[in-house]
Amino acid sequence: MVPTRSQSVTVDGRTLRLSNLDKVLYPATGTTKADVLSYYAAVAGPLIHHAAGRPATRKRWVHGVGTPAAPGEVFFQKNIDDNAPDWVPRTDVRHRDHTNSYPRVDDLATLTWLGQIAALEIHVPQWRFDADGAAAAPDRLVLDLDPGEGAGLAECAEVALLARPILQGMGLEPFPVTSGAKGLHLYCALTGGQSSAQVSAVAHELARALEADHPGLAVSDMKKTLRSGRVLVDWSQNSATKTTVAPYSLRGGFEPTVAAPRSWEELEAGGLDQLDPAAVMARIAASGDLLAPATVPVAVPVPADAGGASAGASAGEAPADRLSTYRSMRDASRTPEPVPAATGPAGGTGFVIQEHHARRLHWDFRLEREGVLVSWALPKGPPLTPDRNHLAVQTEDHPLEYGTFEGDIPAGEYGGGHVSIWDAGTYELEKWRDGKEVICTLHGRPDGGLARAGAAVRRYALISTGGVKGKNNWLIHLMKDQPVQQEDAPTVRTVPPDGEHPEERTSGGFVPPMLATPSAAQTLPDPDDWAYELKWDGVRCIATVSEGGLTLWSRNGVDITAVYPELGDLAEHVRADSAVLDGEIVALDPRGRPDFGLLQQRMTLTGEQEIEEARGITPVRLVLFDLPALEGNDLTGFEYRQRRELLERAVDEAGDHHVQVPAALDATFEEAVVASRQLGLEGIVAKRLSGDYRPGTRSPSWVKIRHLRTQEVVVVGWRPGNGGRAATLGSLLVAVPDGDTLRYVGRVGSGLGERDLRAARERVDGLARSTAPLDDVPPAEASDAHWVSPSLVAEVRYSGRTGGGRLRHPVWRGWRPDKTPDDITDDIADDVTDVPSTTEPVP
Repeated sequence: MVPTRSQSVTVDGRTLRLSNLDKVLYPATGTTKADVLSYYAAVAGPLIHHAAGRPATRKRWVHGVGTPAAPGEVFFQKNIDDNAPDWVPRTDVRHRDHTNSYPRVDDLATLTWLGQIAALEIHVPQWRFDADGAAAAPDRLVLDLDPGEGAGLAECAEVALLARPILQGMGLEPFPVTSGAKGLHLYCALTGGQSSAQVSAVAHELARALEADHPGLAVSDMKKTLRSGRVLVDWSQNSATKTTVAPYSLRGGFEPTVAAPRSWEELEAGGLDQLDPAAVMARIAASGDLLAPATVPVAVPVPADAGGASAGASAGEAPADRLSTYRSMRDASRTPEPVPAATGPAGGTGFVIQEHHARRLHWDFRLEREGVLVSWALPKGPPLTPDRNHLAVQTEDHPLEYGTFEGDIPAGEYGGGHVSIWDAGTYELEKWRDGKEVICTLHGRPDGGLARAGAAVRRYALISTGGVKGKNNWLIHLMKDQPVQQEDAPTVRTVPPDGEHPEERTSGGFVPPMLATPSAAQTLPDPDDWAYELKWDGVRCIATVSEGGLTLWSRNGVDITAVYPELGDLAEHVRADSAVLDGEIVALDPRGRPDFGLLQQRMTLTGEQEIEEARGITPVRLVLFDLPALEGNDLTGFEYRQRRELLERAVDEAGDHHVQVPAALDATFEEAVVASRQLGLEGIVAKRLSGDYRPGTRSPSWVKIRHLRTQEVVVVGWRPGNGGRAATLGSLLVAVPDGDTLRYVGRVGSGLGERDLRAARERVDGLARSTAPLDDVPPAEASDAHWVSPSLVAEVRYSGRTGGGRLRHPVWRGWRPDKTPDDITDDIADDVTDVPSTTEPVP
């Protein structure tokens, strides 16, 4: 049949003529141009979010992708078409000997036009145009994991999981995207402070590191002869001249697939496959854009006084002396920093690491070399494990006198903020290649930061990854081979970040716990400024350890030590003479999940004998998550991240796990919510990394979020709509299996858009029946109901249950064609409805 269907449409105020809508572009699946246009309309929001402002290169299959026996002809286009509508946004890019005019996918009208001309694939670079139409600095880093012959998507996922902690150690949060072809992409948001060449160099170094550590799995060289059975970690797509298929773009394979964002849980679970358009549309409807955080500028937190070319010299130009740049950036009359007239004597082997609270917290790593301190800024500090490389940005050389400097640089001056010495000592030099590589062993102080972090003697390597004359961006790596350490008793850090010593006080008494602010929001402002902990369904407990022993306090200051005798050995697990610890007492059900109902059996007991008997039947655990005081030092003014670090060092978990210090989740906000749901917990608590501890207050620095519940349901009928829904339907009546019958659980209308309503009406019209398939629908809701055969399965989310098991505030999520009514189970048994009244409310 010759495709003829066409129509005129108005999109975003633009009129387009859509022709040949019945043309089959993917013969293997019968996917037509109309289907392509419908898909791009459905994913327009997230696709444009990631592609807007970038020059778009297109791959077009005007006559379809064809078949393996007769592939369709593909056209690769950079320049915008001569007959493109004049409203399509475009920007010129000047090359060495020519200029191209590229379209930009900034709106739905342009995306629709691309679908009309069968531009199935959209490719964009990692940078956007700036306000002047020039190429801005890249706003993301991408790694293309491309499997060679004999390898596949499973191996790509394995490499991605290996790359993730390395990227996180560099201050970059990766997000996986199955490419829709053979492999997988990793995206990391950037602040826009690095050039494409610098980002490429970092990506190249990371690829080399993966290859070095896993030579049988990863390869960084492009040669095809080296890629058999391995995964190419293609770093080159960070070049300003290279492009990557845009997230949510279709691919031009023989069957339609999509460059689709995925979750880390999917990669860990295995069985990964490329997704088709229908699956991607369903995922967006259910979970939104998993890649959205990759567009937020959170990574590579280079300090304000750490950027730019090393020593500030232009390419090919040397400074007058090693300290000329340093002096040019400081006014000795305004800053207490040393500003000497000349370099010091050469030959020294001193080092210093200074904690610098400038506009952004960072650590300054300085090695004495040829009469100056060669310096790097470490946004994340020195790495403490070999598997977490950190970014190091080389800055201007500093004078030797800076090695003993501590104090406050005035606000408004270069590097304004507090500087303190984190550690200092001498170093043994193993290798020094100017601008390329440094390997040395640091010998720190017995009470310095390195010793407090585990070992005073550490062997590090610094490796340049590019920049001006190779002297800007580096990686700092803790070598796997370390000097033999003398076993010392672990210690903890008790100096607050701002350099002020807290008031010494006895901390043996009760401290009212800080409370979390409830929120139903499924997003947070600046999500990377927060840590995410699981929310424990128990009772709050403040534990005080002192020379006088242990006391457990309720949230309201009641001594509950005797109620939980199994926690009486807590002091033995605290590596300090005194401490105030904040946590939650929980009881676990047979599945290992906190059960508030079980805990209630313990909370009200008072007799020693009954407490002892209950202890054997329902033992409890103490989950610790904060440290308001330690060794008589008030830590409430410390940042959350610092209190957590101290807590993890100060407490040894009990061997039988009745005392635990669970780490914050190594996850994004969305991943934390998913993890909580998978573990059967009620939600998460988001804690601001920089937040202090405010006893007795409900602080916005702690936000508790109960994840939304979901339920698969059977559609049993529908009710007519009013107004704009009069032509379709107003709501769907839904039920769940209850033995051999169905039990009514409510009606859902929220979340159904106009297209959903039309599609739902088409589905239910074909299943009409004259009688109700169940008998417990309230008369008011049955009075105008149209009944259908109970064969369609859908999924809804809801906020809770009524006493009768009805869904509160159900919201439509989508159809479940992969399910039948026999597959459905009612999740009411796992659904916390109302927390029973108690003197110990859930925090």
